[in-house]
Amino acid sequence: MAISLHFHKTEKDLFGRSKMWGSPDLPEGMDYPAVEVEEDGETYSDPLMFVCQIRLEDIAPLDGDGLLPHTGMLYFFAKIEYFFGDYKDYPSPGMGQWADGCIRVIYAPVADNLRTHSVVDEGGEPFGLPAEALEFAACTDRQDGFKLLGKPYFEEVEEQYGDCRSLLQLDCNDDRDLQFYDCGMVNLLIGTDDLAHRRFDKAFGYLHSF
Repeated sequence: MAISLHFHKTEKDLFGRSKMWGSPDLPEGMDYPAVEVEEDGETYSDPLMFVCQIRLEDIAPLDGDGLLPHTGMLYFFAKIEYFFGDYKDYPSPGMGQWADGCIRVIYAPVADNLRTHSVVDEGGEPFGLPAEALEFAACTDRQDGFKLLGKPYFEEVEEQYGDCRSLLQLDCNDDRDLQFYDCGMVNLLIGTDDLAHRRFDKAFGYLHSF
């Protein structure tokens, strides 16, 4: 079984809780992930967009096979600004397997001594979307939508990466103006052995579309 992600706006304080978008609450000493970009002969660090943080005790009752840790926090970052319609400032990672550095998955075994890392753009505006509360439910392995674990919705992806699990699946969402080309989806894939040994740094992104 997989775990579906349902997110909604809320007035509640989401600090240290499972949440979609917003700003991550990272353990003291953990840096916000960025990718090195070379442009016009200069190199600079470009922050990845924060996707979500999962307080793992929240999903423990739905992870009967123990594929994920059940304590701590799991953080997901990805270079997906282009798919929110920001075609001018951000290039697309493209179809198929994404290049190294386009996604980051970080596991913090202990989720205390947290502090919120807020990233702003050149105009001082918050980078990304407002934070939304996350709720979880069991779903089928090949469910569409936003989900943890299971198989990619598109069978073509599984055929190519049969030894991988879909750690996180991102789908189009009209309410957030999120569109992965023509009804596409992004899967953050990880090898089964890497998942078993908690090597979340080995995860990679893959975009498939109709």
